[in-house]
Amino acid sequence: MQDYPHPFALFDQVEYLQAPISSWHKEYLADTGDKAILTEYSYCIQFLLAYQGSEDTFKSYRRELERFCQWCWIYKQERILHQNRTTLTHYFQFVQNPPKSWISKQHYPRFDTEDNVRVPNPDWRPFMQRTNTKQQASKVSYQMSQSALRACMASISTFYTYLLQENHVSANPVMNIRQKSQFLQKLQQERITRKLSDTQWHKLVEVVNEKVKQDSRYVRHRFLIAAFYLLGLRISELSETAWHHPKMSDFFRDGSDRWWFKTVGKGNKYREVAVPNELLTHLRDYRQALGLSALPTPQENTPLVPKYRGQGGIGTRQLRKMIQEVFDMTIESLQKQGHNSEADFLQEATVHWLRHTAISHDVQHRPREHVRDDAGHRSVSVTDRYIEIDLEARHATARNKVMNTNTSSNT
Repeated sequence: MQDYPHPFALFDQVEYLQAPISSWHKEYLADTGDKAILTEYSYCIQFLLAYQGSEDTFKSYRRELERFCQWCWIYKQERILHQNRTTLTHYFQFVQNPPKSWISKQHYPRFDTEDNVRVPNPDWRPFMQRTNTKQQASKVSYQMSQSALRACMASISTFYTYLLQENHVSANPVMNIRQKSQFLQKLQQERITRKLSDTQWHKLVEVVNEKVKQDSRYVRHRFLIAAFYLLGLRISELSETAWHHPKMSDFFRDGSDRWWFKTVGKGNKYREVAVPNELLTHLRDYRQALGLSALPTPQENTPLVPKYRGQGGIGTRQLRKMIQEVFDMTIESLQKQGHNSEADFLQEATVHWLRHTAISHDVQHRPREHVRDDAGHRSVSVTDRYIEIDLEARHATARNKVMNTNTSSNT
């Protein structure tokens, strides 16, 4: 694919999107030579602001809409309202193999603030290739997973449905593409493979427990890992954001002396998660390290994961960094014990793998409906993706299959 100069970020955080379009973006979009693109830009902002109540949804739509707008306006120099089934087919091919200049090897913020003015960060790119080491980044090419492609197609389809409802277009061109399923593979059941093996998980627990003995600072790390695993949480459910402020009183006790954790998850859905006894033990240790009482009180507003310095709780990036620190120590320990393949695989892990690991272990021992409700799944069919007992049995019956089924030769 021919390479192209990288584009600059179009859509900022909610509070900045609500302000009038910046002079920088007016000039940037004016360079396309099509004044109508400024109108389309306003349609995009209106669409995104409709989802400002849910951080995860807003960010997901912003990511996909950003890429699509860059492709239409900057790459193709065409209008969004002029796209059809054929051109969108080209777009969904494009996102699976974008220009190298559009891909970054690490996270960069979309915008910087200069003299109280928000300006695009020149290091930001629309696509990111997630790697944990420079050596890995040099060997691995960008790949979009099937789940990411589904999210991409669904997001663009939702956007065109919005445009249709606002009478800006006469049809949703994505629908025909999705019905033909020319991009998406159909699976019997999409398996959850992004999780820790038993060896990796046991080593991680061993490592963090040992670090707690050496340095009380790691009590916080252990509590976070326990919360991710024993509650099956997403990182957004523990981190401080403009939308979400987790606090100690999110842990609460009901009239029957049962402890629960309340949170707002994906799709801005409230749920209550059953708290295991072991997590209460880790919570007590964690609160003691913070100089707090043994367990939270109903009105306690202390941030669930307070900053080391300053007010408020820590954000997603800091949380991810803390868990990565434990991952790195676990990788080093596995390497020292000769478990090199386990160490290599763990280098691919993200914080979300802890949730996948938790649910995969949970479905082996608890009713699916209980796991579904604690995990916040929309249906049991989602929870079923984590069940591997049948897969083990199916593989066991296939293990000894051979080409020659005759036990004796007749020749």
